[in-house]
Amino acid sequence: MEPRGLAQPIDLEIMKNLRLHLVTWNVGTASPPPDVTSLLQLSSQGPSMDMYVIGLQEVNSKIINFLSDLAFDDPWSIFFMTVFSPLGYIKLSSVRMQGLLLLVFVKHAHIPFIRDIHTHYTRTGLYGYWGNKGGVTIRMSLYGHMICFMNCHLPAHIENAEQRLDDFEKILEMQQFEDENVPNILDHDILFWFGDLNFRIADYGIHFVRESISNSRYNLLWEKDQLNMAKKKEAFLQEFIEGPLQFKPTYKFDLHSDVYDTRGQKTLFWFNGKKRKPAWTDRILWRVKNLSQHPSEDGDLSEGEQTISVTLNNYISHMSYGISDHKPVTGTFGLQIKSLFSTPLVTLNPEGEWNAAQDVLISYSTVSEFPSSTWDWIGLYQVAFRHVNDYVTYAWVKDDEISSSEDVTQVYISADEIPHAGGEFLLCYYSHNMQSIAGMSQPFQIQPSRRSEEKELAQENINGIEKPHSPEPYNEF
Repeated sequence: MEPRGLAQPIDLEIMKNLRLHLVTWNVGTASPPPDVTSLLQLSSQGPSMDMYVIGLQEVNSKIINFLSDLAFDDPWSIFFMTVFSPLGYIKLSSVRMQGLLLLVFVKHAHIPFIRDIHTHYTRTGLYGYWGNKGGVTIRMSLYGHMICFMNCHLPAHIENAEQRLDDFEKILEMQQFEDENVPNILDHDILFWFGDLNFRIADYGIHFVRESISNSRYNLLWEKDQLNMAKKKEAFLQEFIEGPLQFKPTYKFDLHSDVYDTRGQKTLFWFNGKKRKPAWTDRILWRVKNLSQHPSEDGDLSEGEQTISVTLNNYISHMSYGISDHKPVTGTFGLQIKSLFSTPLVTLNPEGEWNAAQDVLISYSTVSEFPSSTWDWIGLYQVAFRHVNDYVTYAWVKDDEISSSEDVTQVYISADEIPHAGGEFLLCYYSHNMQSIAGMSQPFQIQPSRRSEEKELAQENINGIEKPHSPEPYNEF
C-alpha cells in the first residue's frame, strides 16, 4: 500500500483530461475474434484513449483451460496485450476468478502517476463457494484520486431480480481494502460497475419486446427494465448513473448473427420450444463519490469543490461480434481531474551511449520521503513491452549500486545482459513497497554490437540478398 503524504510538488490547478474506453462482454467460453478494431475504436479520428478497461464474463474455465491459465496468461489476456503493446499501452493490472476476467491497459505516460493498485474478488455462486458468479475489482490511485473498476456476473433468469440485488450488495460489503482512508468500494472517488448484470425486461411479452426493438422504440421498454425499476426503489443504486439505453438489447442472439434467439430451450427431459426474451443484460454504470455525498442545492458541486468529474461520451453495443449469444457493450468516458501531483516519485535516465560491448549506467533520483526498499529494481524493456514482468533484464537498486549522492544514485547493468541486436528501449523503476512502477525513462537507443552486425552481414552473404534489419528476440544475447 502506498504511504500517504509523500513530500512532492503539489499543483491543484493542473487539470488532466483523460479518455477512458470500457468494454463489457460475455464471451460464452469462445476464443478471441480475429479483429477488435471497431470494439476498441482504434480507427477513430479523435484523440487516442488514455486507458482501456476490459471486463469479460464466461471466459473458458474448464479445468484444463483454467489450470493452464494459472501457469500462463490466458488467451484473452495475450490477445489484448498483443493488440495494445505496439500502440504504447501496457497491462497495468488484471484479476481472474474462474470465468470473470478484468484487464486494465494504460498509456506509458500515465504509469508513474498510478499507485496503490490492488485487486479483489468475491464469489457468490453456490452460496458463496463457487466463482461462476460474483465480482472482481481493480482499484488504484490515478493522479491522487481513488478509482475502482468492478466487473460482475450476477445470477441469470427473469425471476431472480432480487437475488441479483442481494448478490451485488454482498459484493459491496465483502470487498474491503487495507486502506484506512478508502477501505470500501463505495469510498472510492469514482466507481465503475459493469458486466453481465443479467437484469431482464419484466411483464412485457416476447412479441411486444421484439416488435419494440424492430421499430427502434427502445424507450417503450425502459420502465420495465429490472435495473431501472430497482434504481427507483433501492437507495444504494440511486447513486449510480447510466447512459440512455439507445441500443438494442444485447441478449440473447443466435451465434454469429444479429438475429435474436430462434432456438427453443432444452430442459432435462424434453424440448419445450421456449425462446429467450431479449434483455439489456450487459451494462456499464458509474458513481462519483463527491456528487453522491456532497451535492449543492441545485444538485451540482461548485467550481471550487469539484476536483473530479465523469462525462459519458458514447454508450453503444457492437452488433458485428457474434462469437457468443451476448453482444459487447462499450462506454467511452472523459475524466476531468485535478492532478494532486505532476512529478513522478522517481526520475531515471540511461547514462551515455548504450551497447553490449561495455557495462552501462543508470542514474535516478527520488522525491524526499520516497519509500525505497532493498527489493526495488530497475527493468530494461523494449518499447512495446506488455506488462511489468516483460523485461529484458533488470538491476537491483541496492545490490547493483555503484555511487550515491544526495541528489543522484547510479546503478549498473553488466554488458552480458545488454541485447546485442540493439533497438529502442526504456527503463522502469519498480517499487516493492508500492507494488507499482514509480518512474519511467524516455525511450532511448541501444546500439547493435559488432558481433550482431557481423552475424547479420554473414547471413546476408549466405542468402545472397540484402535484408532489412530485424531485431533479434530480446532474450537472445
